[in-house]
Amino acid sequence: MTTGFSLRPATTDDVTALAALKLAAFRETFLDGFGVPYPPADLARFEAESYGEEKVAGEIADLTHATWLVEDGGHLLAYAHVGPCKLPHPEASADEGELYQIYALNAAQGRGAGRALLDVALDWLGTHMPGPVWLGVWSGNARAQAVYAKRGFAKVGEYGFPVGDWTDHEFIYRRP
Repeated sequence: MTTGFSLRPATTDDVTALAALKLAAFRETFLDGFGVPYPPADLARFEAESYGEEKVAGEIADLTHATWLVEDGGHLLAYAHVGPCKLPHPEASADEGELYQIYALNAAQGRGAGRALLDVALDWLGTHMPGPVWLGVWSGNARAQAVYAKRGFAKVGEYGFPVGDWTDHEFIYRRP
C-alpha cells in the first residue's frame, strides 16, 4: 500500500537535496543499520566520489540514466537510480539495464516507497533497455535479496564493490 507520498522523476532542481538523500540513506543503511566498519578515510573518499553534487548532477543529466524520487510534504524520503549495466559479469553488457540504487530512509520504510520505486524502475528499464535487468546487492542484505528473488531475480555471480580501499562483498542478480 502506498500512502502519504508522491513519486516523480528527479530534475536538475533536485541535485542538492538528492545528494543529501543519497548520503543519508547510505549512512542509515550501512553504518547505522548493518554496522559496516568502514575505515574513516575510505568512507570519506567513497561518499565524496559517489554522493557529491557534481556526481548527482551528472547522473540526472545523462539521458541513458533515470532517477526517481519519493517525497512527502516536500521532503525526499527515497530514490531509485538506473542505467546501462556496468557490473563485472561475463554475460552482462552495457546495452542491458541495471538497477544501480534503490534506497529509502528509515522514515519511509513500510510505506510502499521501495515497491513503487522498484515498479517504476523495472518499467523504465523494460522500455528503454530491453533484455535482462541486472543489479548488485550487498551480500549481508538478506532482506533486499529476498525482495529481488520475489521479483524474479536470481543470483548469478559475486564481486567486490570498492568503498575507498575497503571492499564490500556483493552478489550479482539478474532477471531475464
